[in-house]
Amino acid sequence: MKNHLKSDKGPFGSVVGANKPIGQGFYRLSLGFEGPGAEAFAKTQPGQFVQLDLADTSLPPLKTIPEGLRDAAGRKILLRRPFSFSDVTVEKNKTSVSILYGVVGPASLRMTTLTAGDLVSVIGPLGNGFQMPKGKKHALLIAGGMGAGPLEYLAKVLTADFPKINPVAFAGAKTAKALPFEGRLDAISQQLGFSLAEFAKYGVKSLVATDNGSIGFAGTVTDCLSQWLDESDLPGRDTILYGCGPEAMLAKVARIADARKIDCQVSMERHMACGTGLCQSCAVECKVAGSSETVYKMCCTDGPVFDSREVVFRL
Repeated sequence: MKNHLKSDKGPFGSVVGANKPIGQGFYRLSLGFEGPGAEAFAKTQPGQFVQLDLADTSLPPLKTIPEGLRDAAGRKILLRRPFSFSDVTVEKNKTSVSILYGVVGPASLRMTTLTAGDLVSVIGPLGNGFQMPKGKKHALLIAGGMGAGPLEYLAKVLTADFPKINPVAFAGAKTAKALPFEGRLDAISQQLGFSLAEFAKYGVKSLVATDNGSIGFAGTVTDCLSQWLDESDLPGRDTILYGCGPEAMLAKVARIADARKIDCQVSMERHMACGTGLCQSCAVECKVAGSSETVYKMCCTDGPVFDSREVVFRL
């Protein structure tokens, strides 16, 4: 597949370090870079993404393919697929990135067959990530399902570079099995507020919500957030919300932020075929300041992270 990007975005060659299953249909893929790729990805911001070329990646054995994906499994993968970063680590002249993904279609199904040493062509880092807080004391990270990945990386950056910020993570899903995490901590750690090891390793407290009440707060993650805000009574001017997940969830996070006069950034999800704004397939309707008119911006180049007050949520 030909690519006409500027050289600072690739394509770059990467080497698979590991591809670890972490639950029912969830995996963590690590990719390593050297040379120009290492230099480019060392500057990755939380919320940015990468486009993977999976056209030549093999399918898993038929008997291991979920029944619901068997009909679509044989489709050719013509376009690259976008994935956000759950971690970035820089060591001397090498950079490794981690991607949290779920098996939802023929491309991600093929990803499960990648093993250590395999080569993957990537372009990136792409898009605009989360803006770091200025003059804030509290950062609340709200993840819905697979939206946890970029917020894990954000938690790492906040604790490393902004020690005066107090981050708290909220993670929600329909059921306990739908939470994309490797495991939860012991009872004592959970009582102290460290429910998820992925955030606890950065010293970040976390709360879990499930729609069916199978673990943690019984209800949506936005209901959990609202209750927590009511009990904490944090000044809006000292707080910022970061959201990543389904659009319906982001719309509720935006409404909560607006009602409480809290700054809020949301990572929008769209089908991004090119990642560079050329195909115009990932439009996000946005408000025009001081006007009743709206414009369409590209999720891949203007986003994927937007100020929540800018986005038109029609939900």
